[in-house]
Amino acid sequence: MSTNNIYEQNLDQNRANFAHLTPLSFLERSASVYPAKPSIIQGGRTYTWEETYGRSCLLASALQSRGIGIGDTVSFMGANTPETFEAHFGVPMTGAVLNALNVRLDAKAIAFILGHAETKILFTDKEFSATIKEALDLLSEKPIVIDIDDPNFQEGELLGESSYDDFIKTGDKDYRCFQVSDEWQAISLNYTSGTTGDPKGVVYHHRGAYLNAVSNVLCWNMGSHPIYLWTLPMFHCNGWCFPWTLAAVAGVSVCLRHVRDDLIFNAIKQHKVSHFCGAPVVLNTLINADDGLKQGIDHQVSAMTAGAAPPAAVIAGMENMGFSVTHVYGLTETYGPCVVCAPKQEWQELSVEARAEMLARQGVRAPLQDEVMVADPETMQPVPKDGKIMGEIFMRGNLTMKGYLKNPNTTEASFAGGWFHSGDLAVWYEDGYTQIKDRSKDIIISGGENISSLEIESVLFKHPKILEAAVVASSDAKWGEVPCAFVSLKSGEEMSSNELIAYCREELAGFKTPKKVAFGPIDKTSTGKVQKYLLREKAESIDYAKK
Repeated sequence: MSTNNIYEQNLDQNRANFAHLTPLSFLERSASVYPAKPSIIQGGRTYTWEETYGRSCLLASALQSRGIGIGDTVSFMGANTPETFEAHFGVPMTGAVLNALNVRLDAKAIAFILGHAETKILFTDKEFSATIKEALDLLSEKPIVIDIDDPNFQEGELLGESSYDDFIKTGDKDYRCFQVSDEWQAISLNYTSGTTGDPKGVVYHHRGAYLNAVSNVLCWNMGSHPIYLWTLPMFHCNGWCFPWTLAAVAGVSVCLRHVRDDLIFNAIKQHKVSHFCGAPVVLNTLINADDGLKQGIDHQVSAMTAGAAPPAAVIAGMENMGFSVTHVYGLTETYGPCVVCAPKQEWQELSVEARAEMLARQGVRAPLQDEVMVADPETMQPVPKDGKIMGEIFMRGNLTMKGYLKNPNTTEASFAGGWFHSGDLAVWYEDGYTQIKDRSKDIIISGGENISSLEIESVLFKHPKILEAAVVASSDAKWGEVPCAFVSLKSGEEMSSNELIAYCREELAGFKTPKKVAFGPIDKTSTGKVQKYLLREKAESIDYAKK
C-alpha cells in the first residue's frame, strides 16, 4: 500500500473504531434497551429480553465450566422452545459452535452427525428420546447428555445426567458476553443431505449470521417489536437466522412445538402474530383448514416461504385469506434466504392470480447478498435474461458459508471460479428476477426438508430382489414434492409397492420413504446413464402407493 495515501496515515483500526460483527451484540442491546419487553412465549412460560440474555449467559458459563470453548461442538436435538432459542446465543458466547439437529432424521443419521461434528455435549428434548437413545448406542464415544425437560410436553424419556434448567444453574449469574475476537469464527454447524447418503456439515461464521439477520429485517420490512410465530423449525439453517433477527428488532418469539392448523390460527389470534415462516406445505395446510379456524383475524399477518417453489395457487390462496406472502430462496450453504421475490408497486394493479405468478418466482438478491447470477456452469458466463435459457444459479458474498466441515474437496469444488455453485438450474428474466426450473443435484424438497435421491437409491439397491433403482421428485399438492421410486427387479423376482415401502421404512426416516413406486425398465442413455428428466415426467402420472 502506498505510503502517500493520506487516508492510511495514522488512521488504524483500534477498539474505539472497530468491532467484529456478531449477532450476540443484538441480544445484549435488546436486553439493555428493552429489558422488560417479552422475548419468548411458550405455553405458560414467558421470558423478557433481560431474562433471555441472563439465561443465555448462564448457559455459556455452565458450558465453559465443563471445558467447552473455541473449536468445540455443542449439539441440540430441540423443538421450538426457549432452550433452543437461548442456545443460539449461549453456545457461541463460549466460542463453541452450535449444531442444531434435524429432529426428523433417523438414528443412523443423527449418530453420523454427532460423530462427524465431534460433539462434546448434547442437549436433547425428551420428545426425541427414542431416536437419541438409539443414536447413542451406535456411538463408540458418547457426548455428555443434558435433557430439555419441557413442562409443556409430558411424554418421552429422560436420558441425561441433568436437566437443562439444573445445568444452567451451575453457571455464574454475573457472566456476560456479547463480543468475539474474530467475526470469521464459526458460529454454527448445519448439516444438509446434499446428493450423498452422509450429510455434509455446513459451517457458518459470526459475520454471515449477523448480516443475514439484518437482511431478513430489510427484505421483510419487519420494523421494531414484531410478534413472530415459530412454525419454521429452529434447526432449519438456524431458523433462517431468525433467532438473531428477532434479537436485532427486540421481537417476540411465540414458540410452537407442533405445526398444526388449529395451533397456528389460535396463536395468531391470541398473540396478534405479525410474522411467521414456513415451507409451502405449511401455507397449503392453512389454506385448506376449516373456515371456522380462520375467523377472528383482524390484523395484518405476513408469511415468508421457501423450500420447493410455492405454486402460484398457494400464494393466491394466502392472499385471498388476507395474508401477505414473501417468497425467498436460498440453501443451507447461504444461511437460508439470500434471494427474495421483492414485490414491485406495479404488481398491485394485477389480479391476485397474475400477481401470484410474479411472486412465485425466486426473485433478486437479498439486501445484504453481494451478487447473484444465472450462468452457464461450464463457461461461467451469464445466460441471456430472456426467461427461456437455463443456467445454474451462482452467488457470492458474505452470506455464503465458510465451507463444508472436514470436506476440503467438496468445499473447493463448490467455490470454483470464485462463486458458490448452487446446483439449481434457473432462467433469468429481463427484470432481473430468477426462477428455478430444475435441480442438477436431484435434491427432493418435501415439506421443507431436503432429501437425497441417491440416499434412497442406495437403500433400494441393497434389497436382494432389486436390480436397478432410480428416485426422482414428484410434485405433491401438500408436501411440494415427494420421492418417486422407479425399480427394475431381478429376473424371476416379484415385489409389491407395499413391500418396497415397508422395507424403506425400516431403513430410512419416514419423510424419505417413496410415496410413489413404478416397476419396470428404467430409461437410460446409450452409455447407461439414467435419464432422470424423463423419469420426472413419468412420475407425475404415477398413482400414489396404497397404504
